Amino acid sequence: MNTVISVCIPAYNRPEVLVSLLDSILIQNYADFEIVICEDKSPAREQIRDIVSTYSQKRPGLFRYFENEHNLGYDGNIRNLIEKASGDYCLFMGNDDLMYPGALATVASTIARYENVGVLLRTYASFNESPENIDQVFRYFQSEIFFPAGSETITTFYRRSVVISGMVIQRKEALKYSTPQFDGTLLYQLYLVANVLTRMNGVFVPQILALYRNGGIPDFGNSEKEKGKFTPKIQTPESSLHFMQGMLEIARWTESARGVRIYRPILKDIGNYSYPILAIQAKQPVSVFLKYAYRLAVMGFWKNKLFYLYLLSLLFLGPARVDRIIQYIKRRVGHTPVLGKVYRGGA
Repeated sequence: MNTVISVCIPAYNRPEVLVSLLDSILIQNYADFEIVICEDKSPAREQIRDIVSTYSQKRPGLFRYFENEHNLGYDGNIRNLIEKASGDYCLFMGNDDLMYPGALATVASTIARYENVGVLLRTYASFNESPENIDQVFRYFQSEIFFPAGSETITTFYRRSVVISGMVIQRKEALKYSTPQFDGTLLYQLYLVANVLTRMNGVFVPQILALYRNGGIPDFGNSEKEKGKFTPKIQTPESSLHFMQGMLEIARWTESARGVRIYRPILKDIGNYSYPILAIQAKQPVSVFLKYAYRLAVMGFWKNKLFYLYLLSLLFLGPARVDRIIQYIKRRVGHTPVLGKVYRGGA
């Protein structure tokens, strides 16, 4: 029997939450899948190995576990997982997040109902400490939508695919675009989304596929490609700026290499939803925060009115209060409000 879905987990440290992730996968009401784990030479390698070994004994044949000889970093390990997987589609899960009940069955059903599907744009929710404590649902549209291949679909999917958990991509098509060119951006998934969708279709899934754990400590900056750009355990203004530069660099390169007009539309879409980009550094001293905002503006966001609205809101109300306002609006609307011109697919 062919494996339709490879659940791909890039493992680096965090063994204390890996058990919860694996448990959330094993209770799925769908059988045609494998779990692929690539451990990226972290200090917690032995603990991760022991956990996977225990689960492998309980479910023989389900797990495929690999240990990288050298630390590949986030982007390199995502590419490594795709190469090691054997399924038709890869569904990625962050190693500290959880899979939502029924997620695999939802993915399989969606793929079966459409032709030439390259990427699924998932809905996910975030939670505090326990999955019962969901604080936000990131649902971009009200219902399932088919998106034909092309620049408009790339623009819609691009920014909305930053969070890796629940992301689904056609494996063989992803392998065609394999490259280390953007290693060190932490955004290899965006490179794949932009390139795969030049030839294959996308589908938005309104059902929650993954639960994102709030409060996780970023553990990037350990690989050779990430050093100097990201600092382990800390989200500095410089690391946030490198991240945004990577987003724009990948969009610019894809536009040139694939002949799709996406750079300016993506820049505008990011600006319309730039609150999280600003909020992540809003607790810095005001002088540091303003310098950070200025450097973002220079990247091209100075043209966006909503960018300034978010900036002023954070300065005068603070991130906690603005977060509550945004969460309230999303609960009332039932999905993330559509800001600006957003392509909503078509038959």
